[in-house]
Amino acid sequence: MTPSRPTDRPVPPALGDAEVGRGGAAAAAAAAAVADGDGDGDGVWRVRELRLDRRHREVAVRIADGSVTLADPAEPVRGRLDLSVSDGIVDRHVHLGLVDHAALAGSAVTAVVDLGWDPVAIARIAARPPAGVDVRYAGPFHTAVGGYPSDRPWAPAAAVREVARAEDAAGAVAAARAGGSGAVKIVLHDGGPLLPDDVLAALVDAAHDAGLPAAVHAEGAGQAGRAIRAGADVLVHVPWTERLDDATLRGSAARDVLWISTLAIHEGADLDASLDNARRYRAVGGRVAHGTDLGNGDLPVGLNAREIELLDEVGLRGDTLLDAVLGSARGGIAHALASADPLPDAVDAAADELVAWLRGAHRLGAEDLRR
Repeated sequence: MTPSRPTDRPVPPALGDAEVGRGGAAAAAAAAAVADGDGDGDGVWRVRELRLDRRHREVAVRIADGSVTLADPAEPVRGRLDLSVSDGIVDRHVHLGLVDHAALAGSAVTAVVDLGWDPVAIARIAARPPAGVDVRYAGPFHTAVGGYPSDRPWAPAAAVREVARAEDAAGAVAAARAGGSGAVKIVLHDGGPLLPDDVLAALVDAAHDAGLPAAVHAEGAGQAGRAIRAGADVLVHVPWTERLDDATLRGSAARDVLWISTLAIHEGADLDASLDNARRYRAVGGRVAHGTDLGNGDLPVGLNAREIELLDEVGLRGDTLLDAVLGSARGGIAHALASADPLPDAVDAAADELVAWLRGAHRLGAEDLRR
């Protein structure tokens, strides 16, 4: 099967910074907070260390209600904060309807992407998210008639959109987009009925026509390859059910497909396979970013140290690790973390250093500005 994506069509961004309030969205949110903020201590301060799209030292920032933007260096400052400041954890794969999502408030997690739930229910959560957490969502699982997860007791009927024919794809995607979906979740799970090639291609094309990334759950022999060839922008799990061949890895990297880690949900042979695929994917230039599949089993709501440790095992260190876990803000941070400790080393910081920094960090707030 040849790739369905036309070469002259703009490629939507993958499920990374743009979809979780980073980039322009984060800068806009931070700027709005600055414009509206009149909290105790809000204003321009000098901070010891700031991590945006790059690291800044002894830099002037405008702080308003926990948000941070760069300030004009010529502006007078209210004082100096002996703190390192960064965005928090981005969890690119969660299912908020399956956990006590209110527990994310005030945690080290500041942005999440929900990758499959009742679109009405998740829209309500996103409209009133846990305090200090940006929530984006994909809405329903688009799957074959009778396909996963329609047969799972944890999946509400409204969370599943069965797509029988290629001509049904555009309507399904239009409905998701109208409901606020920032991506189209597509399921290829060989434990049940599978989307035929033409329906898969039609869903991917409809997502791209709508300006949305196609995020695919690929489980079972050959399913990751099918997703990649069809033009998927994201694999929502590092493949774990098979060892991908080199040609598939190179094809995925050439298309800049983002793989979301979710490594800590596995053990034994499945974990070994996922780590091997992730290492080899990075070796050919592929991108792997942090996501936990929160809601799948007994995972912590908030910092998942094991997931970060496994990213280290894949070979992510220093700023590469920080970018994978924390994202890389451009222009502003909507929900900043702060710590008296220095940021982990830019070159070779390991998982334990990043986890220690996150455990010692707190939400930047009024108490910091009264010191």
